[in-house]
Amino acid sequence: MTAELTRGQNHPLPGARLEIRVSAGTPVVAGATLGDEDGTIHGVEQVAHPGAPTLPGLEVSRQAAADHRLAVDLDAVPDAVHRVSVLLALPTAGRGPARFGAVAAPFVAVTGLDGDEVASYTVTGLEAESAVVALELYRRQGAWKVRAVGQGYAGGLAELFADQKLSQAHQLAGSIHEAVAGGLARSVPAPPAAAPAHRPDQGTAPRAGTGGSVPPASPYDPQGAPSPSPGPGPQGPGAPGQHGAQQPYPGGPGEPATAGQPSAPGGGGPIDYSHPRRQTAAPPPPPPAAPPAEPGRPARPVAGDATGWSMEERLYNQVWGMFEDLARTTAAYRSAVDFADSRMEKELDQVLSDPRNRIGGQGDAAREAARARHGELVSQAREVLDRDVAQLVAEAEVVEPALPAAFARWDNPVWHAYRVPMEIPMALRLGDLHLPEADRIRIPMLIRLPLERGLWIDSGRSASLDGSFADSHEMRRLGLETAVAHAARLLAVYPAGEFTVHVIDPAGSGAQALAPLVHSGVLAAPPAQGAAGAAEVLARLTERVDLVQMALRGGAPDALPPGLDTSHQLLIVNDFPHGFDDRAVNQLRYLADEGPAVGVHLMMVADREESSGFGPLLDPLWRSLLRLTPVAEDHLADPWVGHAWTYEPPLVPPGSQVLQQVLAQVAAARRSWDR
Repeated sequence: MTAELTRGQNHPLPGARLEIRVSAGTPVVAGATLGDEDGTIHGVEQVAHPGAPTLPGLEVSRQAAADHRLAVDLDAVPDAVHRVSVLLALPTAGRGPARFGAVAAPFVAVTGLDGDEVASYTVTGLEAESAVVALELYRRQGAWKVRAVGQGYAGGLAELFADQKLSQAHQLAGSIHEAVAGGLARSVPAPPAAAPAHRPDQGTAPRAGTGGSVPPASPYDPQGAPSPSPGPGPQGPGAPGQHGAQQPYPGGPGEPATAGQPSAPGGGGPIDYSHPRRQTAAPPPPPPAAPPAEPGRPARPVAGDATGWSMEERLYNQVWGMFEDLARTTAAYRSAVDFADSRMEKELDQVLSDPRNRIGGQGDAAREAARARHGELVSQAREVLDRDVAQLVAEAEVVEPALPAAFARWDNPVWHAYRVPMEIPMALRLGDLHLPEADRIRIPMLIRLPLERGLWIDSGRSASLDGSFADSHEMRRLGLETAVAHAARLLAVYPAGEFTVHVIDPAGSGAQALAPLVHSGVLAAPPAQGAAGAAEVLARLTERVDLVQMALRGGAPDALPPGLDTSHQLLIVNDFPHGFDDRAVNQLRYLADEGPAVGVHLMMVADREESSGFGPLLDPLWRSLLRLTPVAEDHLADPWVGHAWTYEPPLVPPGSQVLQQVLAQVAAARRSWDR
């Protein structure tokens, strides 16, 4: 029976190998410290955190997330350790909450390897604190116990470490937040709690985080409005393919999770963006499901069986439900395999520890029995995984053909019936994601529109998954081709005249890859070349950001100079940092930080190593961009479990003319709109 602890209570631990599960209403940083009898930490090497996640007998998560699982083996911790303190902290990167009082109370549970809870504790009573010691495992008379602590610190991790007498408290806290920021840069952000519906009388896309409300029609309204605070934690994973009634978990890395209404740009109080004729009740139910399956067989999947106001929204939520289902079922499989491995290791250790088993056939028989039990456990876990994956594959087979153009691959027939849209879709597909245990299924990587962060196409030298290497010239070419495919998708999903693309190609090395954009006439101007051309484009876009920000701060978004292009802007930068001086680099950083809020977006094709001469000046730039690759690479993390997902870019099939056909229609619609 689970012991539900209150602050200060303790409970004995039945074993040495444990799992500590954390569930919070927002992404948090989870870590642990190893202290002596007085709770003193004797060096940074005794702190497990995302930058150094593994210590003897202890492993923590490598990124900020709403859910964590910390592995503990008390037999493996050093003898000098008498306290293992589990700490939680709010990340400083992003736009998340700054204090625990603004989110749901974190829940912490200590479980055995079989998943049975030993003790649990809900950390209540927090207000201004941004870091907390949730509980501690402590040694008493040779036995281990767990105590609910709940000690919060308004000064964050630095104050927490200082209270545990760590001399390098501030330096360690800074390095932890740096590591978390790096993790945010590689994470796929989860969607908001409830996807907003489309306004029939407005062409501007709803923004993420508005909780179903619709922003003004002006393209300059700021992003980042707070989203509704999620509940105390995500629901347990349902059966794959049965996620129609649950929304994707909102608290992914990089997403805000504070409650409240959107604020006016000038600080004049809240603005109600809700549609006057929109009902506020629950969204309509999904369409009728297919006839029930035969007894003993899973239900047949249906495209659009998630909740939502429109088929587009239902498909969007269904894709995210498939994403979460696959992440969690794979996590369960990996956990089962880890348990089987640890159980076999323990059984083999027991066999070897008995000298009688070293002579004769008893030891061999015991080892064979342990390996047989291990194989049986792994086989059972694999059977469950294969069943879940098969159902997700069946669901993907009906969902993929039903996707609209913005969500579809380039080889989807929907592109052959493409017409320039009248309004912006909810999201855009930037590629596919898959895991090695479930290579049969590809999950569409859908990112909300308008973009809330820039994109970085990493053209650095990298090994592909098939073991081949591409040289630097080939990677630059592939990187720019990938950027062109992304830009073409963005142009295709925006209404005519509402999206403008600029290109900086200082050395002119990308002429061949940029040909589809140049020859179709969809660019605002020919690609800028040389240092002078780059400076002119950067100055113009920087001035646009400044003007729009001043208009918003002054409460007069319509008071803009005549002739200013009011459409969303995308700047593609190729071959960075060639042709960039210090001033141009600062302007680029400014656009990456301030541009998305006022409709200016950045897409960089660059090798980070080639810009190492600028030193740490560019570190914030790389962290602010979502890193994508022109070849398949396992570098993206999901917001629920933190798996390393293999990303595949959305390249046009060889020999296909779909890209040219789509861009030709975009150019024709643009010319008609300009008249």
